[in-house]
Amino acid sequence: MAEMRFEFATANRIVFGPGVAADLPQITASLGDRPFVLTGGTPEHYEQIVKLLTETNLEPTTFGIRGEPTTETVSAAAAAARQARADVVVGIGGGSAIDAGKAVAAMLTNEGNIEDYLEVVGLGKPLKNRSAPYIAVPTTAGTGAEVTRNAVLLVREHRVKVSMRSPFLLPEVALVDPLLTHSMAPDVTAATGLDALTQLIEAFVTKKANPLTDGICREGLRCAARSLRRAFEDGDDATARQDMALAALFSGLALANAGLGAVHGFAGPLGGMIGAPHGVVCGRLLPHVMAANVKALQARVPDSPALARFDEIAWIVTGDDSARASDGVAWVDDLCHVLTLPGLRRHGLTEADFPDAVAQAKKASSMKGNPIELHDDELTAILAVAMD
Repeated sequence: MAEMRFEFATANRIVFGPGVAADLPQITASLGDRPFVLTGGTPEHYEQIVKLLTETNLEPTTFGIRGEPTTETVSAAAAAARQARADVVVGIGGGSAIDAGKAVAAMLTNEGNIEDYLEVVGLGKPLKNRSAPYIAVPTTAGTGAEVTRNAVLLVREHRVKVSMRSPFLLPEVALVDPLLTHSMAPDVTAATGLDALTQLIEAFVTKKANPLTDGICREGLRCAARSLRRAFEDGDDATARQDMALAALFSGLALANAGLGAVHGFAGPLGGMIGAPHGVVCGRLLPHVMAANVKALQARVPDSPALARFDEIAWIVTGDDSARASDGVAWVDDLCHVLTLPGLRRHGLTEADFPDAVAQAKKASSMKGNPIELHDDELTAILAVAMD
């Protein structure tokens, strides 16, 4: 047996279950007196939660995050948090609000500009100091950002989304309440759910997969396979919503400790180039990246253990233990059609963008985890079939 070495890091504490959002005031009070609350998503959720904090004699200051968090937005939020003398940060919303909160918590305790700490287009400096205490409260079921060690930010100047990355970005508490996801519209349910599915699949076949993340991915895939379509068709299906909240949480645990692959290698550059939601980009690319990986592995590394993993994915999602990798690809492709996912052309991507997208994707940190290095022509072909 080959030598095995891996590490596993996550939020200091994970609290999961319907209704656990009511515990936020008590948890917040145990960490500080002046919470700075970043909000996104549905007002009914964060207004209710902010009210709970106020009624507990805390003094919350709120800052709204609309759309993808930019470096400018996060810098402004960090300045507001300092002015409020915040000693604990709370992020309530989807991945955008959660990631913005991580970055703000980090900038409260570290000097300089946020660009100093960004990968690819920034200086990539490591954070020197532990972030301010941070509580992540997701209201969507997709990114798993509540348990990851990076914050994805949009850099408008370079038209690209990149990460600030550090173990210090791991939240102190991840408070995951499936009830907060019930009001998601079908299109948001589809996009966020496909992000979770993508992360589970990519983390399962990545070069850094390990036995701990493997088990997490398998269970997360079972949850997503049986419940994403159900949650899309009936947002009040409590069992499906709980399954998807769990799938998203597990996808975050997996990606934070095993990495991702070519889908997310593309997602950062494309997210900066076009206005498509992150999950839509992932969903449109996923079946085609899976197919390209399987084809490349069969041709160039036929004894790769990743091929058996693609077969196992097919077994899990189809429920058929005789299924093979191609059946898994077909299942994902069919799911994307059921979820009425628009092609990337609808979101403004053109063939003229392909060379730049490929060049940027090859530099993305996620691309390093792909089970095989894909050539430029293979990457271009993936974009071409994801257009319509």
